[in-house]
Amino acid sequence: MQGVGGADSTNEGETNKLSGGKGHYFIRVCMRGELIRLPMLLRIENEKGYDLQRKLYQKAKQEPEFRFYSLYDKVYRGDILETAYNRCRSNRGKPGIDGVTFEQIETQCLSEWLESLKEDLRGKSYRPQAVRRVNIPKADGSTRPLGIPTIRDRVVQMAVLILLEPIFEADFEDCSYGFRPGRSAQEAVSAVKEHMDQGFLAVYDADFKKFFDSIPHEVIMETVRKRIADKGILSLIRQWLKVPIVERGGPRQGKKNHQGTPQGGVISPLLANVVLNELDQAWNEEGGPRRKHNARLVRYADDLVILARYIGKPLRDKLFECVTRLDLKLNEDKTRIVDGKGWGEKFSFLGYGFSYNAGRVWLRSSKKAVKKLQEKICQIVTREKLKIGLEEVISELNVVLKGWKAYFSQSTRQKEFRDLDFYIAGRFYRLGKKLSQRRSKLFKRGVYATLKSQGLYSLSGGLPVNA
Repeated sequence: MQGVGGADSTNEGETNKLSGGKGHYFIRVCMRGELIRLPMLLRIENEKGYDLQRKLYQKAKQEPEFRFYSLYDKVYRGDILETAYNRCRSNRGKPGIDGVTFEQIETQCLSEWLESLKEDLRGKSYRPQAVRRVNIPKADGSTRPLGIPTIRDRVVQMAVLILLEPIFEADFEDCSYGFRPGRSAQEAVSAVKEHMDQGFLAVYDADFKKFFDSIPHEVIMETVRKRIADKGILSLIRQWLKVPIVERGGPRQGKKNHQGTPQGGVISPLLANVVLNELDQAWNEEGGPRRKHNARLVRYADDLVILARYIGKPLRDKLFECVTRLDLKLNEDKTRIVDGKGWGEKFSFLGYGFSYNAGRVWLRSSKKAVKKLQEKICQIVTREKLKIGLEEVISELNVVLKGWKAYFSQSTRQKEFRDLDFYIAGRFYRLGKKLSQRRSKLFKRGVYATLKSQGLYSLSGGLPVNA
């Protein structure tokens, strides 16, 4: 099939071409006589949308300086809007400031709703509504602001994301893992481990200060304009950045937004990656710290670590220079230089604790992650819920435990899983004794035997400790 810019493609594994599965998938494409591999991107379910993404990626990869100028009319294409809606629907997000839910849209008539949105976009009468802000508690007692656009705005953002992601994916560096198709936090953790295995044990653990809330709008627009010339697309992005923020107890019309991109918006992760790709490219370019100082950067969205054999002033100055150029700031209280050698958790990244000792890298769930899991266990295993029934509590808890074990499957410290099994059993035992003034019959057979017979998932893979 002939693509944009004269690229002829040959697909490998035709039956998996539109698969919605996770992980890496590539197609082979011949560009100017050279056979290269292209990422599967968003895995659009329809052939037409898939071909559009493939052509956009090929064009961007072939011509790194090319600015795309004819995209807006694709935003309101029927298949693109339908795919965008289905993806937003699968995320099961809360309603925005207008209170409209997916169920209400589908009850009234989804096809009419999509057609109305299509006409608003075609006539350029579409205007985004204010973003509803909620504050999510963090482990340190502070809160993380989460912006929730309306479903209508989320669908349009998703449609734009479908078009822009393949373009910017062609530019992104391999050291970036966050919010990218076919990439994951586990791969970022593996990359850090690999660098430590190679002897890069001096670690610069860097943290941005309120990253999503502080990115200057002009920096976002400037980096996007390097690839996008379409005024319609640029206008949509600027409108989303400028929409008012409505908070509980604040003015009904919301507060004006002068910087940042709402953490919770569909388009926000891509915009964040576009901005931070400037840092990635500066780090990996000829004469940059990777080549000059053999320093490796691993980034997942706004979380990053730098690994080297030695971290001195030149490396720190280069990072400061890159961050300052983007009008961002590092959190000085959380940014530190760490020696990865020794026992115990030397630094944490994406929930994992890292250390190097006895000739190998040790991985474990971080102290912060363990504390968060214990708090979640306490929320699920309560006296009130146990009175209703043990089976329901175990069923709810198993979902959390299986997800935890899957994420921390790279851990090399099995003792932490046994300790957590013991903690969980102890939680059940203590609450079981308090169900009544008389001795509870809930665990008459013994707490471990009862939990095992009811199917409680064991993190350590066998029986609970002391079973």
